[in-house]
Amino acid sequence: MLTVLVVDDSALMRRRIADLLSEAGFRVETAATGEEALARLPVVDPDVVTLDVTMPGMDGLSCLARIMVEHPKPVVMVSALTGAGAEETLEALRLGAVEAVQKPAAGSIGRIGEELVETVRAAASSRPRRVRGLRERLRLARARIAGEDFVAPEGLPPAVASPAATAAAGGEGEGVVLVGVSTGGPSTLEDILPLLPAGFPWPVVVAQHMPAAFTATLARRLDELCALRVVEVERATVLAPGMVCIARGSADVELARRGGRLQAVCVPPSADRPWHPNADRLVSSALRLLPADRLVGVLLTGMGNDGAAAMAELHARGGRTIAESEDSAVVFGMPQDLIRRGGAGVVLPSGRIAGQLTRWLMPAGRRAGID
Repeated sequence: MLTVLVVDDSALMRRRIADLLSEAGFRVETAATGEEALARLPVVDPDVVTLDVTMPGMDGLSCLARIMVEHPKPVVMVSALTGAGAEETLEALRLGAVEAVQKPAAGSIGRIGEELVETVRAAASSRPRRVRGLRERLRLARARIAGEDFVAPEGLPPAVASPAATAAAGGEGEGVVLVGVSTGGPSTLEDILPLLPAGFPWPVVVAQHMPAAFTATLARRLDELCALRVVEVERATVLAPGMVCIARGSADVELARRGGRLQAVCVPPSADRPWHPNADRLVSSALRLLPADRLVGVLLTGMGNDGAAAMAELHARGGRTIAESEDSAVVFGMPQDLIRRGGAGVVLPSGRIAGQLTRWLMPAGRRAGID
């Protein structure tokens, strides 16, 4: 039986979360403060910790930082998920929390309760990251890029799957990189996007499963880190080289051509698809507009299988695809499903994906001085 340590200063919320998890079959222990949680961790040895973001005394972020250094465990942040709390919650995800879920309020206990149980169950099989400072992570990642040769692992098809794709290698002309990512995404995106050079020739569109309150903050934080311009897709956004578009949370994003120009368009979430922004929908819309050899699909950490079906189709048509490898994925579900479908052109840890994209899309002459 999996054990969960529930940390929340509210006795009512501790009881509510504990009841939800106990009814789902978990053994539950509780702590009322960050200090108590740190003291109980070595004794309880939980499989997962749920942690309130805002607590008196030691707050959730400080407690999380101590957990990840002293007793690394999968941590699910439990937050009001408001715009005001977005900065703190995203900082928690960057510090190594697996996921953030909304606090179960009395009027929404059913839907949010199911999400909490599903997230805790997935977190139990995730691997917590020991968090280095961001500068150190970027330095190490840039060092890995230099001089690496990227090849398809044994048993997988080659990275460039068709003569047409071979002819299209290099980033000249219209093309788009499509990224699907879920649990563990914010820190994984920091492993990749800041390493793309300013001259990167294709726009990047990211479908990160996330509530609407967070994506503007995520885009703003990534924009501060990246050489590329990072924006949230609030309205129809014309795609251009040198930009990254983060799909608006709790909605879907599609590519469209208007006035002859390729755009990322925010659309209402599809009721037939459980995850939003939906990666399958994004890739399918791109395949309706562009040849497969003008698209690159990247499927990163996350629960479930969103993005795997459409990226497998992209690969079957001759497009290039990358699946994040198990050794870096916080949750291996989405990239694992792409690999199972035979749709992964290459399988790489997150720290090597930017280098692969750069080599595929930027001719060696233009990479001079970059890698």
